[in-house]
Amino acid sequence: MNNNQTFSLEQKEYLAGFFAGAGQRGFTPFLGKLSDGSYTGDAASAGTGVETVYGTPVEDLCKEERFKFEKDGLDSYEDLCRYAAEDKLPEGADMFRIKYYGLFNVSPAQEAFMLRCRIAGGIMHAHQMDGMAEMAEDWAGGYAHVTTRANFQLREIQPRNAVKVLDKLVDIGLTSRGAGADNLRNITASATAGIDPDEIFNVQPLAKAMHHLILNTREFYGLPRKFNISFDGGGRMSACADTNDIAFYAVRVGEGQAVEPGVYFRVQLAGITGHKQFAKDCGILIKAEQCLAVAAAMIRVFIENGDRTNRKKARLKYLIDDWGDQKFVEETEKKLDFDFVRMDLKDCDYKRPVRRHSHLGVHPQSQEGLNYIGVRIPVGKMLPDQMRGIAKVARRYGTGEIRLTVWQNLLIPHVRTEDVDTAIAEIKQVGFDCDADPILGGLIACTGNFGCKYASADTKSNAVELGDYLKKEVEMDLPINIHMTGCQHSCAQHYIGDIGMQSVKVKVGDENVEGYSIVLGGGVENEQAIAKEVFKSVPFTEVKPLVASIMKRYLAERQEGETFVQFTSSRSVEELQELAAVAN
Repeated sequence: MNNNQTFSLEQKEYLAGFFAGAGQRGFTPFLGKLSDGSYTGDAASAGTGVETVYGTPVEDLCKEERFKFEKDGLDSYEDLCRYAAEDKLPEGADMFRIKYYGLFNVSPAQEAFMLRCRIAGGIMHAHQMDGMAEMAEDWAGGYAHVTTRANFQLREIQPRNAVKVLDKLVDIGLTSRGAGADNLRNITASATAGIDPDEIFNVQPLAKAMHHLILNTREFYGLPRKFNISFDGGGRMSACADTNDIAFYAVRVGEGQAVEPGVYFRVQLAGITGHKQFAKDCGILIKAEQCLAVAAAMIRVFIENGDRTNRKKARLKYLIDDWGDQKFVEETEKKLDFDFVRMDLKDCDYKRPVRRHSHLGVHPQSQEGLNYIGVRIPVGKMLPDQMRGIAKVARRYGTGEIRLTVWQNLLIPHVRTEDVDTAIAEIKQVGFDCDADPILGGLIACTGNFGCKYASADTKSNAVELGDYLKKEVEMDLPINIHMTGCQHSCAQHYIGDIGMQSVKVKVGDENVEGYSIVLGGGVENEQAIAKEVFKSVPFTEVKPLVASIMKRYLAERQEGETFVQFTSSRSVEELQELAAVAN
């Protein structure tokens, strides 16, 4: 049709009828936006209908999801300042939202805040350790705890000091943003990344990039539940990556496969050892430069599809339980501009067995003439002067770098061989040892009821007491891991310990005393196993001789080269219960 040509009589009659009919129907073009960001032409869905959060009606949301719907936690800084000015702890919805700043109201265990930081891959520097010491001394309880996510916690922070602590963190180059509530937690990685002679790939740049992606992507603060990510470069030290929601493992692929030979990553999904589940390989092979894109896509699938009605079913595990891992992988692939390579794990050169307790002692680095020194921090507790002392050693004999590990200890890297003995001597003056003690080197404990309202025992004190007792009673010749946790949340991951314990209250006469249920035979990586419950509700006074007896029986009855995990996995619960008999 010519642009200047008029409509024919027939066309005019048709258009008149069309618009007359549309008018009778009340037709008005509409464009609306739904709560998940998608567009709609249905006005009822967009405004007058049911309001939803990623498809879940608001009225069906659980309490915490309603808190987030009503006000984003990241918009609560002014509330935090107000509570600080009033020297008052938050309550209700505010208590939940302030977790977005890494602050936790831990009353009634302590009428104070706990602060959880973010330290990407656990790597920090001497000036940051000095700053943490100042914060612990001036505004907290005079101590700090190294956690099982290669991180720091400060406790006993009064509300009036909360904003001061947050400001100081930024001043020293750290943050606590998104360290609590339904957010991506501290990114863990191989503690020896970049210095490990055995590693396949240096994963520290990936951990740092993931850290900054999280901090700068607001959408990533709106998860259905907390989420853990870890990167393992295939070195000598376990990062316990298989306990995370997403675990990236470096692997090598040789000749004769569907891809070019080289270094790639496997992806494991849905680790949650508090629920007795390790992350499982999902059958895909990706390049190092694809890791962040895959992580972001998986997070978005979780954001859009995770359960927002039931907190107990909101972790990634439950979405994958419903879908199966392959549907999750397919939904992830839809959000990427590349296709996944499917390959069996057996076709990859998987990582070597990890070396137990390699987080302690002196180890040569991949850089000639340099070493890292693993420092044992009993149950992760450090005093301000000890923190300053470690910072001084790191500056004097290394480069000022300090690396926290998931084993509640730290490494001082880049120490010249000729300086090792002097550095260790100064570390001992600080109050710490560096020896890979078979018993004390693998002793892990959560905060316990000293600072956590969920715990029913003082796990850190009990762990120290148990360790001292076992040192006197048992001549252990192989590394053993003992994990003590205060409640079912299993922050100390008791199910992956050779010997794991969860605290319970035990009735003795008319009194309730601290006690533990004991599990045996857990392990990670090449020794992967969920420990099985063998003893229930044992008073702590009886736990010490019972554990000593078990260890003695293992030493007396094991086969040559048999590890504790192998020893316990080959026996029934009844047979393991018999180990409690006093060994001769």
